[in-house]
Amino acid sequence: MKQGNLKLSIIAATTLLISVNAVAAGQMEYVEKKEEPVKVKSAPVPKPKRTLNGNMTLNYNVVPGNVETIEELFSKGIFYGRVRMNAFYWEWSVDGAPNKAPKQMGVGGSLIYKSGIYKNFSFMIGYYGSLNPSFWRPSAADAQFSKAGKDTFSRYKVKTGGGFGLYALGEAYLEYGTDRYNIKAGRQLFESVFTKSNDTKMIPNTFDGVSAGVKIAPKSTVRVAWFGYQKLRDHETHHDVITFGGDDPGNKWNKWRGNDDAGAHKGLTYEKFVAAGKDPHHNLYLADFSSKYIKNLKFTASYLQVPGVVQDGVVEAHYKIPVSDSGWAVRPGVRYFLQGDDGGGAIAGYTNLFGKNALGYDASVAHSLDSNLLNLRVDTLMPNKKGFFRIGYSNVADKADIVAPWRGFPTGGFTRAMAQYNWFANTETWMVRAVYKFNSTWKASLRYAIQNFDDRKDYVPSDSKVIHLDIWTNITKNLQMRMRYGNVSAKSDTVQVHLSTPSDTKYKKDWSYNEFRWEFNYLF
Repeated sequence: MKQGNLKLSIIAATTLLISVNAVAAGQMEYVEKKEEPVKVKSAPVPKPKRTLNGNMTLNYNVVPGNVETIEELFSKGIFYGRVRMNAFYWEWSVDGAPNKAPKQMGVGGSLIYKSGIYKNFSFMIGYYGSLNPSFWRPSAADAQFSKAGKDTFSRYKVKTGGGFGLYALGEAYLEYGTDRYNIKAGRQLFESVFTKSNDTKMIPNTFDGVSAGVKIAPKSTVRVAWFGYQKLRDHETHHDVITFGGDDPGNKWNKWRGNDDAGAHKGLTYEKFVAAGKDPHHNLYLADFSSKYIKNLKFTASYLQVPGVVQDGVVEAHYKIPVSDSGWAVRPGVRYFLQGDDGGGAIAGYTNLFGKNALGYDASVAHSLDSNLLNLRVDTLMPNKKGFFRIGYSNVADKADIVAPWRGFPTGGFTRAMAQYNWFANTETWMVRAVYKFNSTWKASLRYAIQNFDDRKDYVPSDSKVIHLDIWTNITKNLQMRMRYGNVSAKSDTVQVHLSTPSDTKYKKDWSYNEFRWEFNYLF
């Protein structure tokens, strides 16, 4: 062997020996090279086209985009479907009302089409329907006694021989919009402090007219609207925005032809407007400013007028105060509602919301709609949006009742419980509420309200306590079930009212009841 090769062999052997000794001593470790697994990207889960909020308004997550031609305006639009069921059972106390129509059910839904957007123009049209299974509905003879679930059909249609079943063009409008502003003309939803779609039955509350909104600053918007007609949830066609009853006084059921909302002022009748030489058709004007420009503050100022009848101004603010870094927060809120008479008091005369004599009301506003309402609340917000606790309070001035037939509910979000109307003059209400989200599927809400009506006023409800328990579950991303139990415990005292003499008394009946609701919503 050559000397050079010998030296290389000695070096190689020495290196191998050192390596073996190092491994044995734990100073070196042999690592086998592993192959990296191939990462496979999973397909993205498609968003539901629409999702439901707690108040049953809808979020449109998937919407049509811009198109290049008129043909694509139609061909690239999107259909939105909804199948829903609402079932009700209502049981009055013996004294409360006739239990002749305790069962109601609506089964149906809606089909909505949103067009593509061509040069900022688009349109939307939606058709709604509600069928009423015979095994869970009142007879035609007793349909007028319906309470919960009455909006699953039209009482006027049934009582005038049209039968059950409710079908309506719920939405139909043209829209022109950019990132900064938009204009809608036609039948539409309009969510404001005064007006709501209130789509908790089968068909939403809608308005016919024109609305516009513009962003005037970051997170700040101004809106204006004119509406010539309203279409309540249990009507197939539109009607006046405030006049109670229609133009057929000889018809026994004429009261259901106009604005027969539970919050309507039933002293503002068609006959009274005509007798006073006033037009029974009215216009509704709205304007509001809302802003979240200041961190943690949500502020809204709103105005409404029905010329010749009433005008309202509302200021509302909610401020969120974080509690250190815990995720908890406190959010106080206030809403002040000022109602001014604009001629409606003289038309309604000495009547309250029920259209009855306003016995016991302040004589100075007996023929006026002047009034005001204060709402206060404090929310304690849980971390990660798991829920909240609320204490709410409302107080109506001892003047006129608040006129609110547009489903906005003056005390809504503060002290109003479902099916309650606590804005009669001199009414004070306290409410506590808790909402908790157990997981991504189950959620619950519990409300307890104490309603203190004015015992001196005739034709006004007696004091009551209200409990509402709501439980809802998202069975799938598109299917939701909701259940509700409601209980009202009302007094039936003999109280003093202002009749012919201050010492006169009258018996206020016990209007207590239990209610049960069961609802399904499937969106596609």
